[in-house]
Amino acid sequence: MASGTRVPCGPCMYEDATKDAKRWCSNCKEGLCEDCEKVHRKSKISRKHKVISIEDYRKIENVSISQVCEQHGENLEWFCKTHDEVLCMVCVPSEHKACSDIISINVASKNARQSTALSDLEEAIEGTLRNVKQCIMNRESATKDIEKQELAIKTTIRETRTKIDGHLDNLQEKLLRDIKSTSCTCRSKYTKFLQKLNSTEEMLTKLREQTLHMKQFSSDIQVFLGTRQVNQQIASEVEYIKSEIGATKDYELKLAIHSLIEKISIKVEEFGQIKVVECTGNVNYRDQKMDQAQIGINVRKSKNISDVKLQLIKTFQIQRKNEIDISGCVILPNGHLLIANNTQEKYLIVYSDTGEHIRDIPVSARPFDITVIDSNRIVVTYTDTKFIEIMNSNSFNVEKRIKLKNSCFGISIEDGRLYITRGNTIHILDLSGTQLETLKVKSDSALYITTSRDRIFYTDCANNSVHCCSLEGEDVWQFNSESIACPYDVAVDNYNNVYVVGFSSNNLTIIQQDGKDSKTLLTESDGLDMPSTVYYGKEKRTLLICNENGKVVLYKARYKVI
Repeated sequence: MASGTRVPCGPCMYEDATKDAKRWCSNCKEGLCEDCEKVHRKSKISRKHKVISIEDYRKIENVSISQVCEQHGENLEWFCKTHDEVLCMVCVPSEHKACSDIISINVASKNARQSTALSDLEEAIEGTLRNVKQCIMNRESATKDIEKQELAIKTTIRETRTKIDGHLDNLQEKLLRDIKSTSCTCRSKYTKFLQKLNSTEEMLTKLREQTLHMKQFSSDIQVFLGTRQVNQQIASEVEYIKSEIGATKDYELKLAIHSLIEKISIKVEEFGQIKVVECTGNVNYRDQKMDQAQIGINVRKSKNISDVKLQLIKTFQIQRKNEIDISGCVILPNGHLLIANNTQEKYLIVYSDTGEHIRDIPVSARPFDITVIDSNRIVVTYTDTKFIEIMNSNSFNVEKRIKLKNSCFGISIEDGRLYITRGNTIHILDLSGTQLETLKVKSDSALYITTSRDRIFYTDCANNSVHCCSLEGEDVWQFNSESIACPYDVAVDNYNNVYVVGFSSNNLTIIQQDGKDSKTLLTESDGLDMPSTVYYGKEKRTLLICNENGKVVLYKARYKVI
């Protein structure tokens, strides 16, 4: 129905009468006049339906939410918790006969407005919108830099031109035309990408408004289904933006004056050359769940560790002829697994998340720990060396080597700051390598470290303890348990609950964010044999665990929905 037209009363139309609706029932999906609304409100079947004003209905009438199964054309009436799928009456016996936790969509959509899925959708829209706006600002700045470079080169050309004779006028004009054409080409490429970003920004703004209206005025089922469908659209848009960003290039205009120009040789056929230095675009897409602090998303309300369930995704063994000693691991933004093999062979190993070996990366020394800076960069620590290295996570070229006074162990990043463990201290550096602060900690042998928006977590293998302190180094809690022997690596989830692997106890334990409770999630019977490193991917809530001998396990970490 076109916005602005009259909305007829559905029940009256059924009786061949025509009345304008004053209200709208989101459950029945029809308008109600004043008389029919009274009847609708009195009926036991419909008295709990969500009835809104026609004005509010106008805000959501263009929000497209399908309540029909695409495969079978039947109404979506069921939800499979095992496969996280909405089903129709045909889907259940044909594809989900063996599933034991199928519930009605009415039950599944209960409290949909307060659901994590809707919250994640709103965060995804806001985060993606922020990313697009940041990309727009970046490209606008890059365009202005091209213009400044063009002006600077023109000035150089004219200053050089005053030193030579008039017979070079034609060459000068040729070069000016060349720079104008080259500059125009570069700006045109920036402009095309800006147009794409502006279009995406407009779409995301509309989705944000429609999601808000859907949250306020749609029925629970519509919110539930709309959340899923808009999520798919957002996911697709995010992948598109990332692919566009990956293909984006930065251009820098430079001038190369001919070596013989001052000799005024008759043989000189050109005034100079305009060169374009092309490199990977300095524009990043920051995943809000991978690095919440960098884009200002607060950690959500606490979750009880008793509600955690691990679902096995994949397990495989790293195959090597020589020694294996796994000491660090991360999940890269592209989904690949990057693993540090702390042996004299000095390399990192890249695997796909399905267990296929992709490549080995030679590095400067024995790699110990890894952390992800952003979508394009990682930083690696080394055993018995006094430096760390920032590397491109696509080419694995070293972009910067940061010298240290001493060797270090674990490393983490928060809000552009590197946190590095060394004995009884945590060193804080910026990405240029400047020492910002040194924190004295309780432990004399801090090993691995991870950080969140407002906390530092580190392990002390020698004293079988896990520590939590503020970003300023003030102690918050210390956790000791007989069930955790020689805690090695540590990771933190979106709710500040802490995962730690016990190297000698062969287990994975989760510690409540306040340090007062713990739960053993995996043991030796689950395949943990000297687990040395653990990583939590906040975007997809994925746990990566590696044994020292090269066994790799991936789990999906879920909290039970209450």
